[in-house]
This record gives sequence, structure tokens and C-alpha cells, in this order.
Amino acid sequence: MPARGAAVKAISVSGAAAGLGLLADAVFGDPRRGHPVAAFGRAAGALERRLWRDDRARGALYTAVCAGGAVGCAALAARAVRGRDGASLVLTAASVWAVVGGRSLAREASLIGASLAAGDIEAARARLPHLCGRDPDGLDARQLARAVVESVAENTSDAVVGALVWGAVAGVPGLAGFRAVNTLDAMVGHRSPRHLRFGWASARLDDVAGWPGARLTAALAVLAGGAPRRALDVVRADAHRHPSPNAGPVEASFAGALGVRLGGTLAYGGRVEHRPVLGGGLPEVEVADIARAVRLSRRVTWLAFAACVAGRFARGAIRGSAGGPRGGEARR
Repeated sequence: MPARGAAVKAISVSGAAAGLGLLADAVFGDPRRGHPVAAFGRAAGALERRLWRDDRARGALYTAVCAGGAVGCAALAARAVRGRDGASLVLTAASVWAVVGGRSLAREASLIGASLAAGDIEAARARLPHLCGRDPDGLDARQLARAVVESVAENTSDAVVGALVWGAVAGVPGLAGFRAVNTLDAMVGHRSPRHLRFGWASARLDDVAGWPGARLTAALAVLAGGAPRRALDVVRADAHRHPSPNAGPVEASFAGALGVRLGGTLAYGGRVEHRPVLGGGLPEVEVADIARAVRLSRRVTWLAFAACVAGRFARGAIRGSAGGPRGGEARR
């Protein structure tokens, strides 16, 4: 019983800390100074310049050093506060605040939406690179709106839900590891000539790390979007057609939940991609759908938080019921 009570207390502290971290992000957004993710990015960039070779083995070494270093530092920090509830709460809350990006995602999407609503398409094009890597030149208002909605969907998983899932599974090291892997994918995981081989390991590891968060995001978007049957139909019909194993379910679920058509032709860094349509037969994205996507993203965020906390309690209860009697027998 004492061990079970201690476990419940620890889960309660971590759940409260995660909630505080999410609230801090919702109110304040990303830390303005000394952002640990930015510091990690600078360190990873410096290491890339030293380690880069046009081969997968060197890229795998780079990924292991960067991601492993982030997890190791976070594990040391978590160990340093073990047994001290107040310090543990502060560390976990600060880590959640640092690694999630829901406020920034909503702000950037809303700014682009406001520019489009005002008819200032040049301002919207200038702002789009703050949200995604898509080439904004030549995009009309509907194409820009579609890019924003797709980015809101994908980043709800990448910038928020995935981090919460790994935080629930592995605590502060899980938070840091997920964000490190996601950042490495953004830095070197794209298919440019420089990173096609060197970034292969980072891209594949990001696919693995993002898998559970993407599925949870898609499931919650189906439930929270107001049209669960339509959303589920789009996911079943179209998610597998997307080239990304994680973006496919997420974007398909948002397409069905919002009742809009996503996918199609787009351009990254001068490279044109023809992606499959998600939600064929549904209307094209309108500017007003950006605000709807942001609201759906917020609902999914808080539902994911609740699901992760509930999952930790359930796992603790299962471990307690399975391990309690054996632990008592061992002590006797």
C-alpha cells in the first residue's frame, strides 16, 4: 500500500506539472529568452558542420549523439529532483512549457488568417515560412489557407500531442527526446541533396517517435471535430495514401472533421510534390477554416492531455495490482 500510494502521488504530481506546463504555453507561448530547443538546435547545427559526410552511417552517428545527449541531460536533471515533489513539479512543468508549441502554432496560423481575411495576400505569403517550409510564392488565398490548415493539423501532433505522449511514457527524458528527434528531422530530415543520406536516420527515427502521437491526434480529431463518421471515413479512405506515415492520419482526420479537402500539389524548396487528395468530394479550404482548425487543435490538445494522464493512472493501477502481492511475498 505505501508503494502504491507513492506511485499514485508521483503520477498526480507529474499530471499536475504537465497541466501547468500546457497552461504556461497557452498563456505565455514559447519562452522568449534562453529557449532550450533553440539552444539544442544551435548545438546540433554546430555538430552537423563537424560530422557531415554524404552517407547514412555518419548521419546515424549524428542522430545518436544529438538525441542521446538530450535524453541523457534530461535524465540527469530528473534524477537530481527525484523524491522532491516541488522540484519535480517545477522541472516537469518547465519541460512541457519548453517543448510544446500550441500557442505559437495558433498565433502564426491566426496571423496568416487575419492577413488573408483583410485581403493582404503578400503579408500572408511573407508569414507562411514562420509556420511551414512550403514555398509561398505563387500561392493564392485558398492555397495559402490550405497550407495553414495542413500545418495546423500536422503540428498539433508534432508540436504538442507527440510530446505529451512521450512525456507520459518516459517523463522529462521522454519530452526532451521527442523534441530533439523532431527538431533533428526539421533540420536534416528533408530530401535535399545535402541531407538525403545524412538525414536518413533522423527522418526514420522521427517517423517512429511520431507514430503514437499521430494516431492519438487522429483519433481525438475524429471524436472532437463534430462529424466523427465523416472524419473516420476520410481517415480510412485516404490516410494511407499520404507519403508520410504520420501526417497522413492526422491530416485526413482534420480534413474529415472540418469537412474540407486537403492535399494536392505543393512546393518545398523549389521541388514540386503532387500529393494525394484527402477528403475528395469535400469543399476546398476557405480562409474561415483556419480559425476552425485552430479551435480543433486546441480541443485535441486538452483531450490528449486528459488521455495521457488517464493512461498513466491506468498503467500505475495495473502495475500495482500485478506487483503488489509478489512484492509482499518477497518481503516475507
